[in-house]
Amino acid sequence: MSARDLAPFRADHVGSLLRPPALLEARSAHAEGRLDADGLRAAEDEAIRDVVAMQESVGLQAATDGEFRRSSWHMDFLYQLDGVSSSKDSSVEVAFRNASGDLTFAAMSLVIDQRIGLSTTIFGDAFSMLASTVTSAVPKLTIPSPSMLHYRLGGAPVHEGSPYSDPDEFWADLAAAYKAEIARLYEAGVRYLQLDDTSLAYLNDPAQRESMAARGEDADHMHERYVDTINLALADRPSDLRITTHMCRGNYRSSWAAEGGYDHVAEKVFGGLQIDGFFCEYDDARSGDFSPLRYLPRGDQQVVLGLVTTKSGELEEPDTLKRRIEEATKYVPLEQLCLSPQCGFSSTVEGNTLSYEQEVAKLELVVSVAQDVWGH
Repeated sequence: MSARDLAPFRADHVGSLLRPPALLEARSAHAEGRLDADGLRAAEDEAIRDVVAMQESVGLQAATDGEFRRSSWHMDFLYQLDGVSSSKDSSVEVAFRNASGDLTFAAMSLVIDQRIGLSTTIFGDAFSMLASTVTSAVPKLTIPSPSMLHYRLGGAPVHEGSPYSDPDEFWADLAAAYKAEIARLYEAGVRYLQLDDTSLAYLNDPAQRESMAARGEDADHMHERYVDTINLALADRPSDLRITTHMCRGNYRSSWAAEGGYDHVAEKVFGGLQIDGFFCEYDDARSGDFSPLRYLPRGDQQVVLGLVTTKSGELEEPDTLKRRIEEATKYVPLEQLCLSPQCGFSSTVEGNTLSYEQEVAKLELVVSVAQDVWGH
């Protein structure tokens, strides 16, 4: 079987990559006033050129900018939507955990102080630079899904002082803003776009649903609202614009925030989300089994199995990955499967606890196993 010519590719990756030390130092110098904005951008440009070259050299067919211009995979985008601002007086704390214990990620709260809209093309300049840098790979842009704005609000969009009196107006505005953003990105040359969406995976965790229900929301059916909103944002998209989503359970300094298989959302998400591919976290027992994938229709949609962990540097055995791919074919035909790391390597600027050399080795492993399974 020959490799597919359309994204997602047989060997693919989620998007974020470890920031090199020189870039981290430049960011620190900029924050302290020792480096101006032009100097920081020059450092980012140099790091992006290097990391694109790395992705192409290991044989990946898609390349990102590593999200090197961001501090956070989603907050840097959400704050640029019209009507969204940060609250310096309060923060949202997200509990993460790993084998060593617990840690907390704190971010300023999101505030909706006017109706949601879009004035500028978010990440448009970043994509233009990426597109000018690649030589053989397809430039891939990642942005948070519409669901992430709602999930990070920490409460219902309609409340005292809100610009919305009807939740349907909020969802309609959100879908319209994303539809406009996607149209602008297409005009800028984007042909491979990924909507990262931890919320759809979090809602499989009963503890996460309990927390949402405690805020007065319909946690058992919120994933249906999320899918409908994404589909509305994608309505009438160009036929040559490939859209994927990535669903993981949190990724911060090699830790996670949620647990559980995809069972709760599977029928609506795999059976109803109108996209081209699903990047699914499947690196350990915390992610559940492959049975929820049975809802994927037979056809052109792909499931990208995130079997290679980014949370540690230990390299997986190729034969183990091949056996797991074979296990997934009980529910999805082989021609509808691809392979990737389970998540990004650096969803936030801090990055996960592995080395650059280990990151490269894992990407090389994904490419090598994909070539063995599906052919060159």
